[in-house]
Amino acid sequence: MPRLTRLTPDTAVGASRDLLADLVSRHGQIGDMVSTMAHSPAVLGGYLQLSRAMGRAKLDRRISERISIAVQALQGCRLCLDSHVNAARAMGVDEEEIERARTGTSADPAIAAIITLALQIYREPTSITDEQVIALREYGYSDRAIADVVGVVALNILTGAFNLLAGLTPESGTSV
Repeated sequence: MPRLTRLTPDTAVGASRDLLADLVSRHGQIGDMVSTMAHSPAVLGGYLQLSRAMGRAKLDRRISERISIAVQALQGCRLCLDSHVNAARAMGVDEEEIERARTGTSADPAIAAIITLALQIYREPTSITDEQVIALREYGYSDRAIADVVGVVALNILTGAFNLLAGLTPESGTSV
């Protein structure tokens, strides 16, 4: 059961009302997470800005979805995990790779290396080494793609932690 109520453009106030009204006018409907985030215009605005920015990331989307699966498998947000698994499937990531991502790896050594980096960013960023970054470059990742991993992890921490706080689950309503 959700712990926080959903807001609409009619029930939200101030900046949140404007943000929700804009989203509804552009998309027709909004998910539970976004409508619940509206309790804090700072959180909602920050989420929307980071989400838009990460849409311009150079990191391949099939890789970022696997990173998201790995992070959400650890963080425990089933709503986010389901959303990222479905997105990975829609992009053609096979079930074996989705399962590997849940355990923090990949059959492809280059993807396994970038997932490892993401999990270190999530768990213990002080453990990242120069050699690790050099190896990622040798796999063909640009500095921009490597930096994008921080954004993917940060976005997942924000959405997962929010959903867990708000009590949002796949059973509690609509998607993110």
